[in-house]
Amino acid sequence: MINYTLNCNGKLLDLSQCRVMGIVNLSKDSFYTESIATNLDRLHAKVGAMISEGVDIVDVGAASSRPGSIPLSAEEEWTILEPVLNSLRGKYADLLISVDTYHGSVAERCFDFKVNMINDISGFQENEELLDVLSNKSMAYVLMHKKGNTVNMQDNPTYDNVCLEVLSYFKNKVYKLKKKGILDVVIDPGFGFGKSQVHNYELLRNMELFKLLDLPILTGVSRKSMIYKSLNITADQSLNGTTGLHMLALLNGAKILRVHDVKEAKECIKLHHLYMNA
Repeated sequence: MINYTLNCNGKLLDLSQCRVMGIVNLSKDSFYTESIATNLDRLHAKVGAMISEGVDIVDVGAASSRPGSIPLSAEEEWTILEPVLNSLRGKYADLLISVDTYHGSVAERCFDFKVNMINDISGFQENEELLDVLSNKSMAYVLMHKKGNTVNMQDNPTYDNVCLEVLSYFKNKVYKLKKKGILDVVIDPGFGFGKSQVHNYELLRNMELFKLLDLPILTGVSRKSMIYKSLNITADQSLNGTTGLHMLALLNGAKILRVHDVKEAKECIKLHHLYMNA
């Protein structure tokens, strides 16, 4: 049975119903410009709008994870994050905040700003120091699957069986996390991170397989190329496709949707709830 409650640095997140994680990119290098907030005025406008639409978690990231992007050092990342976290905590004391980072030193500093969750796109392959930090802190942890790094991950990714390989990856990583005493874990199949379009849809279609891990599943498909390239449109035109895939993700067990559009995701979750309880 999945543990439907996460300890997020002293705040409990009930996942008996699906929650919405709103995306705020602090880097200009994003595939969807509406998610970008490079100054505090824009940041508060975006976060305030998300809160009014019912967001459950706000996920902020200083470094771009777009295919081909260049990673930031821990110090470069923290230079961007520190004023943002200081400002957010000053205005929203009870807001659940996630930080998108794989640097252990950044995660440790985040704890001092009462950050609730660390969203690690690397699956701690970039920096196992992160595990030592998390084992001594009470922040929840998002473990994502990624093949390769952000520079080369979309250079013809190949798998014998993408679903079984991702499942095996999670089993091995979760074992290491448990040995470190890190139990408040969410898994993210990593749509678009070292996967072809076919791989992405195979993972989405078979996402229930990951329930074998007894951990909540986060789905991040919002406005991604698996939508806009498939439909020959742009990321700006991909809201309808995003909502369609969100409903499929909910039917296949998603417990957190990581999204650009909070209102539409919350509506999708409500309709899914009505459908499942009819």
